[in-house]
Amino acid sequence: MLRRPAADEWTRYRDVRLAALAQAPEAFGSTHAREAAFTEERWRERLTARNTVIAELDGAPCGLAGLVGAGDGRAELVSMWVHPRARGRGVGDLLVRAVIERAEELGRPEVRLWVAEGNAPAERLYDRHGFARTGEEQPVDDEQPCRGLEFAMTRPAGS
Repeated sequence: MLRRPAADEWTRYRDVRLAALAQAPEAFGSTHAREAAFTEERWRERLTARNTVIAELDGAPCGLAGLVGAGDGRAELVSMWVHPRARGRGVGDLLVRAVIERAEELGRPEVRLWVAEGNAPAERLYDRHGFARTGEEQPVDDEQPCRGLEFAMTRPAGS
């Protein structure tokens, strides 16, 4: 089940985001320590600004993804994560589809994202949804040697 949490559900969002940062620190351009220090106000702002979707399995959060504007009419899929217990069950596909649909609702047919180099399961997931490497690379963050690889997909209007 997917749902878009309201701003007053910021603690649920915070908990799943911190779980993602703790479980897969190499996949994100942030750290658990940095975000654990965020205030309630900051969590509420991020939740609403990121068009966040949370996946639930048996009533418990098991994944999340967000969508932010990236300029020039584009959007960026951010904060994508699926708990290890939910992997291989289609949760990632549901989250990616939800983000793509939200981008279309917002009139942003081009969606981009970054994947940490070596994350083959994530690359396969995004490939299934029409994403392809752009050739752009950047560090995941200042503290990690891992590179981020950019992917993009564009859906024709009305598809």
